[in-house]
Amino acid sequence: MGIGMVLGAAFSSIVDSLVTDVLLPPIGLLLSQMNFSNLYIVLGSGRYDTLAEAQSAGAATINYGLFLTSLVRFLIIFFALFLVIRQMNRWKKPDQHPGMAMQKKECAYCRMSIPAQAIRCAHCGSDLAKEETDDRRRPWIHVK
Repeated sequence: MGIGMVLGAAFSSIVDSLVTDVLLPPIGLLLSQMNFSNLYIVLGSGRYDTLAEAQSAGAATINYGLFLTSLVRFLIIFFALFLVIRQMNRWKKPDQHPGMAMQKKECAYCRMSIPAQAIRCAHCGSDLAKEETDDRRRPWIHVK
């Protein structure tokens, strides 16, 4: 969560500029020169040409254009965080699949639950690599 807060604050101005100055103007041009900041609904009577006129007149408005701009900003920040955190997880354990960490087996000596890929029991310290060769001689031991 701390990583998200720091990256969100650092990318905020960059993403804001990217969305308002780079992404939305071409989209607005494609949609017949629409300005996203002027997309609003007036609650009540009255007709206003711009959002600034409606707000200066004191009219209640739903500013869905500003909401769309904020939503695009959020999605860009979210995607950037996703990529950074995914890469950090890959650096941490490059050879371990996330599903393997959740699989458990039982130690043959102390009967405690341990990770499936463990080679030494964390509870009793027994060597589990030796246990795998001994399992053929002891059929009553079942590894989960």
